[in-house]
Amino acid sequence: MLFLVVQAYVKLIRFDFHLARKDFAALHNEVRNCPVANKTASPDAVGQICSAVDMACIWYWKEARCLQRSAATACLLKRHGLAAQMVIGAQQMPFKAHAWVEVDGRVVNDKPYVPGMYGVLDRC
Repeated sequence: MLFLVVQAYVKLIRFDFHLARKDFAALHNEVRNCPVANKTASPDAVGQICSAVDMACIWYWKEARCLQRSAATACLLKRHGLAAQMVIGAQQMPFKAHAWVEVDGRVVNDKPYVPGMYGVLDRC
């Protein structure tokens, strides 16, 4: 578990770097181009990875927002053989945007009703 937390922490730093430079395209491309590993994930991999990202966020020196968290989670899940998608959505009134991760159409790092609150802009 410790190794997963360290991996998650490193991903948070990497994606924070893109966001600090206001380079959304680089963050988006990195998540989109992150390959799904050719291996079978353990049955509890989703829970372990989401918990590791949560733990890394606790120790992160500043607040990790939904885009950074979701990018890190999606890449770690893909790296462990799960076809995860980072989903970016928005609502019109009041305007809000949000990001979350889905595996097999199921939200894994947020509340299950989140997709109903936002129109999907992109999946990667």
